[in-house]
Amino acid sequence: MAGAPAISVVPRAPEGVSLPAYLGASVGTTNYIMTVGLGTPARNLSVEIDTGSDQSWVQCEPCVRCYGQQDPLFDPARSCAADRECRYEVTYDDYSHADGTVARDALTLAASRALPIFVFGCGHDDAGLFGKTDGLFGLGRGKMSLPSQAATKYGAGFSYCLPSSPSAEGYLAFGGGAAAPANTQFTEMASGPEPWSYYLNLVAVKVAGREIGTPPPPRPCSRREAPSSTRVLRAPPLSLLDTCYNFTGQTRVKVPSVDLVFAGGATVSLNARGVLYVSTVSQTCLGFASTWDETSVNILGNTQQKTLTVVYDVAKQRIGFGAKGCN
Repeated sequence: MAGAPAISVVPRAPEGVSLPAYLGASVGTTNYIMTVGLGTPARNLSVEIDTGSDQSWVQCEPCVRCYGQQDPLFDPARSCAADRECRYEVTYDDYSHADGTVARDALTLAASRALPIFVFGCGHDDAGLFGKTDGLFGLGRGKMSLPSQAATKYGAGFSYCLPSSPSAEGYLAFGGGAAAPANTQFTEMASGPEPWSYYLNLVAVKVAGREIGTPPPPRPCSRREAPSSTRVLRAPPLSLLDTCYNFTGQTRVKVPSVDLVFAGGATVSLNARGVLYVSTVSQTCLGFASTWDETSVNILGNTQQKTLTVVYDVAKQRIGFGAKGCN
């Protein structure tokens, strides 16, 4: 209309969402879990979260060979559209595997905040180190990962904080809920052989302020640099962790500082529980395992990431670390 004042429309930023994340001891896994609502109506399921893969899946009826989970199997016949002609197969680094058919259904990440169409896998042949969880959700870089599918609703990028104990609560956040705290230090993502994985350049490792070499970080651990204490006894290895101690009778144990230095100068100081993995007082191990191959890509595991805010800034192709994100 002539003479009418111009009206500027400012695009509304995508609304973010944040979910609680926990250490999965209650369901028999040392990995981290979250609860999501899958189906119409939504059914709550506890799933592992994994940044090293894209495929999200839950165990479904009918199941040919499934591991024992804590909840009844998801029944796709009640709500979702399954494509029995389209199959998926995932094999993980620990030789766990998940095979099944592709399905589509609504995914609820928080109250009244659902993705109306979420593509996932219905597992019918699954085995491995999944504990009693109902499945696994991939947070990798590919198009089928949860962050990629959620980006259309919540915006690109996500962050999380992994708590240090089963009794503490962390979080997994998407979009606007994944803002970086003020103390975040960023380093650029690097290229790597697997397009679905996130890569960083680790340039140095410091123990008690002293630089002890360049990657791979497990090598310094093989030198048996024990946490300082008097008369610390060695303990048997725990799975892949070969440097373990018996702290029975110790009233005070001093754990040396461990800092990871990434390209661009970002320095991550590990929490004490990011240095030591405590199985029991009599079997506490350095939380680093050897790859046994200097040419292999090393993994920054969930033990080292405990209590840190880890921010995946997809738009700027960088990853940030902030101290004291959760307990």
